[in-house]
Amino acid sequence: MNTKTLNTKHFIIAAALAFFMLLTRGSHTLTPLSLPDSSLVLFLLVGLYLGFDFKSRAAWFLAFFALATVIDFGAAALDPIQGFCLTNGYWGLIPAYGVMWLGGLFLSKQDAFATKNLVSYSLVSAFTSFVAFVISTQTYYLFSGRFPALGVIESLKHGWEYLPSWMGFSAMYFAFVWLCVALWRSLKPLQTSKI
Repeated sequence: MNTKTLNTKHFIIAAALAFFMLLTRGSHTLTPLSLPDSSLVLFLLVGLYLGFDFKSRAAWFLAFFALATVIDFGAAALDPIQGFCLTNGYWGLIPAYGVMWLGGLFLSKQDAFATKNLVSYSLVSAFTSFVAFVISTQTYYLFSGRFPALGVIESLKHGWEYLPSWMGFSAMYFAFVWLCVALWRSLKPLQTSKI
């Protein structure tokens, strides 16, 4: 496969991921739908699919974080209530999404969507989602300014009620992606055999 084909493939994948970020990003100001946020799986997929080397992969990560930021701050400009989480703690999303992206980089070294790698895909998805939860929750509680008396130990006691939905929606999206890729791969041989 030549570089032009790979670039085209990367831009098609990036456009699809950007579409899903616009469709599902927290505020839902841009769409009438109220789908759960798919940012975790999207950042893992950015690490998995986009870029040739570390530098280009990092550029894709920054581009998607910029898109997420524009969506969030744009939604807050349209509806100030949406800006509740836009505090100093918001920037904890950089390392939280970075963990997801690193999980994608790890999975890019193997065929993540092969049946034999389903356990690896599941474990990496669950582990990175959990670590991203801890990072984003703790940075919010520590740096948002909304909980000034909290130290690290006290902040660890808060936010855990959100873990089941965080992990549940993430698992739902990760399963959906895995099934879609598996289905696409099973249809591909049928398409080529008809040509």
